[in-house]
Amino acid sequence: MARRNTNIYLTVFENLPINQTATRVAVEQRLEEIRHYRQIGFIRREAGITASYEPRYHGNTNLVSKPSEHLAISNVDREAELIRKSELLDKAMCSLSAVQREVIERSYLAREDEYDFISCGEMGISDRTYRRIKASALRILAVAMKLEVFEDEESERVREYAKCSNT
Repeated sequence: MARRNTNIYLTVFENLPINQTATRVAVEQRLEEIRHYRQIGFIRREAGITASYEPRYHGNTNLVSKPSEHLAISNVDREAELIRKSELLDKAMCSLSAVQREVIERSYLAREDEYDFISCGEMGISDRTYRRIKASALRILAVAMKLEVFEDEESERVREYAKCSNT
């Protein structure tokens, strides 16, 4: 008897016009960003030149340039954003099965770069099964982290028009 697919995340990909390639790229970029943050930490940007304490007015607008202030604010905001993304990934990883979680950790979050075929051998599964598990885990993460990339209705119309004109 076949197992019934009760995973709600996979049905989203079947029912909505999601660009699977772009979604996969978006999830992989987010995983890479979080891996760098977890391994290295946050690297703050620093000002190349310390601004003077005197206000410098620009023309008639009376705007004051505050590069140090803008830099400090962007550092704080960026670090808070990375922490939020890391916590969101942890929550999304909880929705994966144990095998899917291990595949994602080995492929994207591990410190050392390891080829997929080596991970397959260590896990005792075939390459095809490994790729299938990895693809389904990436789809689940995309929905859980809200990284789905939807196809434009215009691009669908262009494709339909191209199909019609070719026949």
